[in-house]
Amino acid sequence: MARQTHGRRGPLRASFSAALVLFLSGLLFVANARLTSGEEARHPENFGELVEQESERGDALFAKVESLRLSVQELTVLADAQPTRVSPEIDVRSGISTGLAAVSGPGLSVSLQDAPASRIQPDNITPDDLVVHQQDLEGVINALWAGGAEAMTLAGQRVTTLSAFRCVGNVLSLHGRVYSPPYVVQVIGDPVALMDALDASVPVSLYREYVEYVGLGWEVQTLDTVDLPAYEGALNLEFASVPEGTEIYR
Repeated sequence: MARQTHGRRGPLRASFSAALVLFLSGLLFVANARLTSGEEARHPENFGELVEQESERGDALFAKVESLRLSVQELTVLADAQPTRVSPEIDVRSGISTGLAAVSGPGLSVSLQDAPASRIQPDNITPDDLVVHQQDLEGVINALWAGGAEAMTLAGQRVTTLSAFRCVGNVLSLHGRVYSPPYVVQVIGDPVALMDALDASVPVSLYREYVEYVGLGWEVQTLDTVDLPAYEGALNLEFASVPEGTEIYR
């Protein structure tokens, strides 16, 4: 009985195995067709082709980056060779107003001096009344600016918008240096307008009263040509900023 049962099932197993082999072969054929139909360039079939493809893509990207770098370099050189042009008039006026350019022209020379020690003074006068003070110099300088001064020096140093000076006793501190009287202010501008501004200044008028009373030094000269040097220090602003919308010339 056992032999007969085994003999009947033999052909069924052989048929089932053959069908399975054919089915699997068909699946492999379809999958292979889908993978290889026109897509070899995007999906290399082996590691060697993948390395070659990525290497070519890297070379192309490197060439593009190098081309862009050369373009940037050429544009940078071109920009440096052609700086922003400022009209000669603005350039000259900027140099004068900032004090960075030496200038010459007609103007005034104003000298202030302490009272002589040999002069006999009234009893109500103190030693403090006999020296030139900071407010005296400020009065003269402000009056000259108001009178249309175009450029100015104090004690031979160019005065700029950032200049600050201080008088301590009878010495003047300006731009890190110390000066003794007489204090000389030279200025370029219309001599007549500058003289009128000095005459109209209240602080200057008060100083000139002490000139008569205690002998403080005061001398004003009209000069056909005043030669003022350029400012040689640094012009660094720490707390100032340019108003929004202001055009800056470089």
